[in-house]
Amino acid sequence: MTQFDDYATVQEAAERLGIHPESVRRLIRLERLPAKKFANSWLIARDVLEQFATGYDRRPGNKATLFNIGDRTAKRGTGNTK
Repeated sequence: MTQFDDYATVQEAAERLGIHPESVRRLIRLERLPAKKFANSWLIARDVLEQFATGYDRRPGNKATLFNIGDRTAKRGTGNTK
């Protein structure tokens, strides 16, 4: 057992999350997924990855919630433009 067994690579994180590895790098750059840089590679703690994965929705765009569903329909209007 090495000290790196507790860390996942970008590729492993991408497979776990069901997204492209570049999307994992984007999440890291945006500081949404904590990671450490080691020897020009990103390493993500496996426990952090699992915690992140439980709440991650891989669908793009704004996520519908109880708070913004009405707001989006209100912005679309009823079609009465003047």
